[in-house]
Amino acid sequence: MAEATQIIARRARRTWHLLKRALSGEEQEYTSGSIDRAIVMLSIPMVLEMAMESLFAVADAFFVSKIGVDAVATVGLTESVLTLLYSLAIGLSSAATAMVSRRIGAGDVLGAGNAAGQTIILALLISLGLAVPGYFWAHWVLLEMSESPVLAESGKHFTQILFTCNMPIVFLWVLNGILRGAGDAATAMRTLWIANAVNLVLDPLFIFGFGPIPAIGVSGAAIATTAGRSVGVLYQFWILFGKTKAGHLRGNRIHVRTRDLYPNFEIMLRLLRLMAGSTGQFLIGSASWIFMNKILAHLGASVTAGYTIALRIIIFTLMPSWGMANAAATLVGQNLGAGRPDRAEKSVWRAAFFNFLFMTFVGAVYILCAPFLIKIFTNDPEVVENGSMALRTISFGYLFYGCGMVLAQAINGAGDTVTPTWINFICFWVLEMPLAWWLALKLNWGQTGVYVSIVIAESLLTVLAFLVFRTGRWKKVKV
Repeated sequence: MAEATQIIARRARRTWHLLKRALSGEEQEYTSGSIDRAIVMLSIPMVLEMAMESLFAVADAFFVSKIGVDAVATVGLTESVLTLLYSLAIGLSSAATAMVSRRIGAGDVLGAGNAAGQTIILALLISLGLAVPGYFWAHWVLLEMSESPVLAESGKHFTQILFTCNMPIVFLWVLNGILRGAGDAATAMRTLWIANAVNLVLDPLFIFGFGPIPAIGVSGAAIATTAGRSVGVLYQFWILFGKTKAGHLRGNRIHVRTRDLYPNFEIMLRLLRLMAGSTGQFLIGSASWIFMNKILAHLGASVTAGYTIALRIIIFTLMPSWGMANAAATLVGQNLGAGRPDRAEKSVWRAAFFNFLFMTFVGAVYILCAPFLIKIFTNDPEVVENGSMALRTISFGYLFYGCGMVLAQAINGAGDTVTPTWINFICFWVLEMPLAWWLALKLNWGQTGVYVSIVIAESLLTVLAFLVFRTGRWKKVKV
């Protein structure tokens, strides 16, 4: 008995020590040693980072739900269109991760810094290019999505703020992609902690007002989110460009110098090629999401509100799962850069297994506790009923989602962003969108038809990603 207790105590101490090392951002070598340890060291901060990213949407939905159904619908519709912006940001982030991780794995720290600098230039151009049209098209976007002049008028300022001030959104994703590629997942995680802390404080202040601060309503959520993300971006820049008092680099993974911000068109073109595939994947997924919202909007504001709340809850766990997938992408890039493709493949299979266990558990919880979870956000009986249906139905696909994420992101991390784009096209545009329209509107399944089509499409994506990954062609891609 005493011996068993000692064994348990030793394992607990080792686990706690590993957890502290992962959260501290201690310098690690990911191209040798235990694969499971490497996955844990990268995954823990990446999972927490993605959880914090999803917390933005959850916090906004929670506070805005106290205003009314139309306010929640405004947030949901705006977010569905903002995914087009997220697609560009995440696409460039994935390109940066692939390029930086490959150079870090090969020991080319200066090359990684130069790639990061070129990524920053592209992020700035993307942000500026979307700010002006976003301001002028905000009202039209909401009107087209909701077909409700009242909702479009009441929510246009929320949409205008997020589109016009999109730079923090873009940079938060892109700079964290650079940090993840360098293996500095802990700093990326801390960035989101800082940003969310600011957002959680400012959200209720700006939405409901306090003392001299007037109640701004749903627009206050946009201001709070923008402010929180901006603080996070300032921290990222401080880390990437900063030095210690002695003049040494902060950490030894990556540092961006002023000279790295001079345009290097060769590297920028490589990034754009990688970004094109990654962005294509997310644009395809985003367009299908907008299409789903369009169908649900025909069924009423309470259906849209229920779906919006359910989706916020789903994203809260999909984002951590995405963190595990990002860990796999970093391991693939660094190990391919170090000339160890077999280790890269083993890392992906282990990460996929861990993600499968996590997502299966979460799916079971959502199916059993859906009404309770939806009631955290609203007490409207109709919205609770619709949100519970959405959460339960979509959760049946959780068995597959985690594996599919890891496999697809691993292929991206190797630099093959074209193949996952075709997989997304087949699953979302060829299958999901027509199937949702047919089931929901032609067979009169209503919202259930939309959710069933999501489960079927995501499950097929996992199967196709598995078949592609098994071929091993991703090991030969040059970045």
